Amino acid sequence: MKHTILALPLVLAALCVQAAEVGGVKLEDKLRLSPNGPELVLNGAGIRTRVFFKVYVGALYLPEKKAAANDVLALAGPKRVSMNMLRDLTAQQLSEALAEGIRNNSSAAEQDVLKARIDELLGIMNALGEAKKGDAILLDFLPESGTRVVVNGQPRGKPIAGEDFYRALLKIWLGEKPVDADLKNGMLGQPG
Repeated sequence: MKHTILALPLVLAALCVQAAEVGGVKLEDKLRLSPNGPELVLNGAGIRTRVFFKVYVGALYLPEKKAAANDVLALAGPKRVSMNMLRDLTAQQLSEALAEGIRNNSSAAEQDVLKARIDELLGIMNALGEAKKGDAILLDFLPESGTRVVVNGQPRGKPIAGEDFYRALLKIWLGEKPVDADLKNGMLGQPG
């Protein structure tokens, strides 16, 4: 009986551990990109706003927590950026926002090197037709194959090669000119 009473707080504590919630979206604290892959942890999350509209909840998953953008960009291994849509967007709006984020945070030379791969990503996004409220768009980096786009659990297109490409994607949110400074802080686990 004594052991049962002592164990009860531990059981209750385990039951109270919940995934993070941002903007009404529940986010996993830990996940794997593949069954045998390493565990990733939620580094941070926030809400992408445009003017006063809440567009999506953005979350960053890494092999280990990092609080500085440069540390995230230098970190090797698998990563995930998730975008959980809070409103409807056309594929064109989504594609243009991604392309603008890359342009704003990459040099002309980097953009030249990445052009064909950026076009691949935009082709995948345009093929979606639209991103509806409630949709989950995942941008996963798998070192062995590249950037995988997953929409509502379904892989889209083929993986896009190169860690340099994924680094350019990360700069959309974590670069010198992030798409949303508060979201950048959130993804880095820093108070906004």
